[in-house]
Amino acid sequence: MSKTVKIFVLVLISTAAVKAQIPEKIKNIFPVGTIMHNNLAYANDTLKRHKLDIYLPANAKGNIPLVIWIHGGAWKLNDKFADIGYMKNTVKSFIDEGYAFASIDYRYSTDAIFPAQIQDCNQAISWLYQNAGKYGIDKNKFAVIGFSAGGHLASLLALSNNNKIKQFTPDGKGVPFKIKAVIDFYGPSNFMALIPKIEINDPTDAVTSLFGATILERPDIATLASPTTYVDANDPPFIIFHGEKDESVPYTQSVLLRSYLSRVKVPNELTIVSNAPHYGEMFDVESNRKKISVFLKTYLK
Repeated sequence: MSKTVKIFVLVLISTAAVKAQIPEKIKNIFPVGTIMHNNLAYANDTLKRHKLDIYLPANAKGNIPLVIWIHGGAWKLNDKFADIGYMKNTVKSFIDEGYAFASIDYRYSTDAIFPAQIQDCNQAISWLYQNAGKYGIDKNKFAVIGFSAGGHLASLLALSNNNKIKQFTPDGKGVPFKIKAVIDFYGPSNFMALIPKIEINDPTDAVTSLFGATILERPDIATLASPTTYVDANDPPFIIFHGEKDESVPYTQSVLLRSYLSRVKVPNELTIVSNAPHYGEMFDVESNRKKISVFLKTYLK
C-alpha cells in the first residue's frame, strides 16, 4: 500500500460515523435508543489515547448542543468511561434533556508530560467542532465537564480559549471552537497554591508526574498550567462542585477559582458538598443535577 493510500485510509477511518454497541459496563446508564459512535480517532493517528466517543439521543433531529466529558485520574489513570459509573444519573440526564454527549481520552503524564494533555483536549474538541455536522451537533453550543484532573483540563481549556497559548495546541495555532459553559468537579485551579510546606521530591506524585518536576522546581510550568492564570471578563460561565472533605484537592482550590471569576464578573456558582470526599456518588444527587440542568438551559440552549 502506498503512503498516499495509507494516509487516505487513516483519514477515512478517523472521520467515519461508526455506530457501535454501548459497552455492557455503562449500557444501563444511557436511555434506551441512545446512539453511540465509539473510538473515533481525533488526531489522524493510531494512538489509543487519541480516541473519543459520541452518544446521541434517540430520534435526535440535529443541531443539538454538546456536553464534552473529560475524565479524571491524576492525569495518568482511567479512560473515557471513567467517572461515568458514579455519575450515572447526571450522564443519563444529559441525554434525557436532549444533549449530545462526548467523552474523550488524552495522553497520560507517564507517556508525555504537560502540555500534552491540554493539547489533546483542544485537538479533540477541534475535531468535534469540525465534524459536528456529521453527527447532528451544533458546533456553536459546546459545554465541557471534567472531574479532578479532568476538571483542571476542562477549566484550563475554557479559560485559555481566548488567550491563544501556543503551547496548548499541537501546531501552535488557535482553536476554532468556543466553550459556552463549564462544569468543574473538584479540579485544581492554581498549582502555586498547592506548594507543600516542605519540598517532597516524589516522582510518583500526580503533579510531579504531570510537570516532570516539582512545583518548586518549575513554578513557570505550574503557572502556565493553572486555570486561574487565564481568567478574564470574556470567559464562559462556570458551575463548580467540590467535596468539603476532599483530601486530594483542597476545596479552597475551587473557592480560589470562584474568587478569580467573581472579580471579573464572570457568572459562576460554587457548591461545597458537605462531608463529601474527592469523588463518588455523593456528587450525583438530585440537587446538583437540578443546578446543572438550569445552568445548561441558561447558557447552552
